Amino acid sequence: MTRMNGDGIGGAAAVVGGAASVQVGAAIGATIFPLVGPAGVVALRQAVAAVALLAVARPRRRDLTWSVLRPAMLLGGVLVVMNLALYAAVERIGLGPAVTIEFLGPLALAILGSRRRIDLVAAVLAAAGVVLLTGTVPGIDPFGIAFALAAAAAWAAYILLSQRAGRSLPGVQATAVATTVAAILTAPLLVVVLLGLEPGAIALVLGVGAIAGLLSSAIPYSIDLMVLRRMPRQRFAVLQSVHPTAAALAGLVVLGEALAAWQLVGLALVTAANVLAVGFRSRTRARARARAGAGARRPEAPPRAAAAAS
Repeated sequence: MTRMNGDGIGGAAAVVGGAASVQVGAAIGATIFPLVGPAGVVALRQAVAAVALLAVARPRRRDLTWSVLRPAMLLGGVLVVMNLALYAAVERIGLGPAVTIEFLGPLALAILGSRRRIDLVAAVLAAAGVVLLTGTVPGIDPFGIAFALAAAAAWAAYILLSQRAGRSLPGVQATAVATTVAAILTAPLLVVVLLGLEPGAIALVLGVGAIAGLLSSAIPYSIDLMVLRRMPRQRFAVLQSVHPTAAALAGLVVLGEALAAWQLVGLALVTAANVLAVGFRSRTRARARARAGAGARRPEAPPRAAAAAS
């Protein structure tokens, strides 16, 4: 069984699984845009995620001091901005292009914070994939691009604050606090949306909202928080390049958004960037462990004085 070591194969697999969960949930949530709009889907997601995570984490009030809570509360505000901006972009330019542009946020973190050439190579490959996925889509709405860029900035802030919040609170308590803050901030939107629905549509909206909240918020936010406790922020940012691929595939399967030939090339480049980043790091660490083990098994040479006396 693969151990979820944040800086190994287990951590990378967890990040990829979280990305798939996010994008499938986002695509499912987009199916109720005609009923509640992007803001309504975001409000539903945050409410469902807050209820689910509070039930699991059960943070103790005596442990929640202001210094401990502050990163998680800031993270909650970033979640609102990130999700509202992303869904507004999805409504205008589609799930795949929106998430691809949003990926520029973690990509910027990977490039600015990297100290290894291989990470830069992986980031450049991912950037080329982003260009192909986005630049080959004709007639992209400029407002959709602007919203996606805002989501990109929020995504970078999300990575930074998730790492800080995860160090302040144990388990998934930071995620529970952050999603609760996000749910409180979006509660007025949720009330307005539910009051405006036809009675026959309420059950459908709540059901889809529950699925989207679990897949797009509760599960992946918790995974990211746990992984970021061990994985370097730059490598995590490079691994986020799987999101455009997951979004494009989810958009195709769930929303019927077709992929052009150049978009498929872009997906291949993004995937190659992930393989390069994960595979090189894993091989490097395996060799380092092998060398360390060989050094530990090698018998120590006798001191020179003792050898001369003998």
